[in-house]
Amino acid sequence: MAIIEQRLAAMGLELPEPLKVREGLHMPFAWVRVRGTRAYISGHVACNRDGTLARPLGKVGTEVSPEQGYASARLVALAHLASLKRAVGNLDRVTAWLRVFAMVNVAPGFNETPLVTNGYSDLILELYGPNAGAHARSSIGMAIPLNAPVNCEAEVEIDG
Repeated sequence: MAIIEQRLAAMGLELPEPLKVREGLHMPFAWVRVRGTRAYISGHVACNRDGTLARPLGKVGTEVSPEQGYASARLVALAHLASLKRAVGNLDRVTAWLRVFAMVNVAPGFNETPLVTNGYSDLILELYGPNAGAHARSSIGMAIPLNAPVNCEAEVEIDG
């Protein structure tokens, strides 16, 4: 078993199935686009192990607590890892996490988006360590599709 998958198993975490969207919702893009030694990961939301949309849904600061938002961001990281594995075959091929762009569904007045997005960053750093896991990051508040609390996209470097 690959090192990153061993770490996930030791943490009691499993990679989810691809997001299941409602019938009629057409999504004509690649979840991961590999170009040379870069993998560009499209925006993902939190999903359960079976690929269904994870709850709670809503705005952080009203329907969703910051702690629940943190947990949602962590699930988004797992969804990214699952899509990466499907695209490149082995998560150990990731040599560096370069950039994460996080969008948090915020209630008016909620401005602590970095605390929510830490759920994503903390998991990546725990799995990949400070060298490969360190990444640039933005965390902004906005309305999110499907009323998900968090949506992230990322860019990673992979071995040739």
